Amino acid sequence: MAKNKTTETAASVGDFIAAVADDLKRVDSQKLVSIFENVTGQPAKMWGAAIVGFGSYHYKYDSGHEGDAPLVAFSPRANAISLYLSSQFPTRGGLLQKLGKHKSAKACIYVKKLNDVDEGVLKEMIRDAYLYSEKFHQ
Repeated sequence: MAKNKTTETAASVGDFIAAVADDLKRVDSQKLVSIFENVTGQPAKMWGAAIVGFGSYHYKYDSGHEGDAPLVAFSPRANAISLYLSSQFPTRGGLLQKLGKHKSAKACIYVKKLNDVDEGVLKEMIRDAYLYSEKFHQ
């Protein structure tokens, strides 16, 4: 069975963020670490080479494939900051409408810069996604 690429590592979140080339993404990423830690009560940990995650859960598919994943996470990617929040939590749709400038896919929300979104709505989304995922995966 293939090994999961995105596993928790001992790499330094601070070092990873300090190495983000884009100044604004680096500052936004530092702020996101603080926001996610305050909302979830969990320390930031590196998952794979480029994902900053908070909390974790174990999953096992019917196929037998299993592993661990962060409950909520983000990654400063080249084109945007990817927010990894559950696609299932009940308030997601309504909060996305109030979030501000973003693009979304099934489980990802893409934000160019934090100033484009309502920080209060973002915190609510992180909290709701975290609590939903924590409950769903217990």
